Amino acid sequence: MKILGTGGSPRKGGNTDIILKEILRGAGDAGHETEAVFLRDYTINSCTGCEKCRKDLTCTRFNDGMNLIYPKIEEADVMILASPVYNYNVTAIMKSFIDRLYPYYIFSDDRPRKYTSRLMDRKRLAVVFSVCEQTDSREMGFAEEAMSRPLEALGYQIYLSFPICGFFDRKAVLGDENILKEVYLMGKNLPDR
Repeated sequence: MKILGTGGSPRKGGNTDIILKEILRGAGDAGHETEAVFLRDYTINSCTGCEKCRKDLTCTRFNDGMNLIYPKIEEADVMILASPVYNYNVTAIMKSFIDRLYPYYIFSDDRPRKYTSRLMDRKRLAVVFSVCEQTDSREMGFAEEAMSRPLEALGYQIYLSFPICGFFDRKAVLGDENILKEVYLMGKNLPDR
């Protein structure tokens, strides 16, 4: 399988990056093709709601980083979305990325519009996780749901959704061998579509 890991942390080399890379390492060791995309390395404009993508089937309003990421999304069998928690939600760059998935929807012309997705062409799996400083998972707010629900609407089956709690300092998660082993095994044990 092709697995695309999408990191939404603005902080390079932090806990979200480490966990994402460990999941991908496990998947790679299981023989899957993996790639990590860190959204901070791309310029991704916020969706303006111009609706041109409904006709063009891609975003033609902007020529930005999403034009490089769209082909990777289309090729991937599994997409991993990873974000630290910012104010009970995902980061701004993750939110912009999710909003820019709009070209994949196919809408009817009636109101309210019914929709399907061009990504429903085959079975696709998703893994989502968020990282939070607090130890109580309720402090995660809407982060996991903010990533899961749009992917479900696009036709992904959410295979795993989980919080990583109690880590803030950069690279602090490296001190927890149990979590690192657990997420490595999650990647290694991803089911074939």
